[in-house]
Amino acid sequence: MAKLYYYYGAMGSSKTANALMTHFNYQEVGQKALLTKPSVDVRDGANIVHSRIGLREECVPLEELMNYSEEQIKSYHVIIVDEVQFATPEQIDHLSDIADFMDVPVVCYGLRADFQNHLFPGSERLIAICDVIKELKTVCWCGKKATCNARFNDKGIVRDGEQVVLGANDSYISLCRKHFKMGQLSANRTY
Repeated sequence: MAKLYYYYGAMGSSKTANALMTHFNYQEVGQKALLTKPSVDVRDGANIVHSRIGLREECVPLEELMNYSEEQIKSYHVIIVDEVQFATPEQIDHLSDIADFMDVPVVCYGLRADFQNHLFPGSERLIAICDVIKELKTVCWCGKKATCNARFNDKGIVRDGEQVVLGANDSYISLCRKHFKMGQLSANRTY
């Protein structure tokens, strides 16, 4: 039986790089892998998955996958979803249907929580229903495990605003919970 997997981590934990490596690994052994992401993520183009380390691959928008026939979906050995936090709960349920009723594994990668430490709707639904949940780890500037995605500007950590601000990677930093609460972006910068 196929499973629904969720790999989450703070920014900089190599989620997208892992998604691209998983895609490559399936293809390298002759398996057909479909790479997808929600269409709201247009930072690198609507049909491109691009990691910070330079890996990139074409993908299908998640919204398009939702319209695929069962026959089309079953032609793949795996579905790989990047930036899954931007998926709707309904899309997550559809992904679980792909695993449960079409017997195609679905491997999802994304953030768990936003810059206010609130779950994204897609992530919340995945946590509730997926078969396997694994954390991809990264570190805070202090060396502790980073679990928080802090949005910041020249005045410090931003605590209010829209949940989604795309294309602002240079406005985010991964912090441990303590330094997130303190608003400390580095050893020398407290706000």
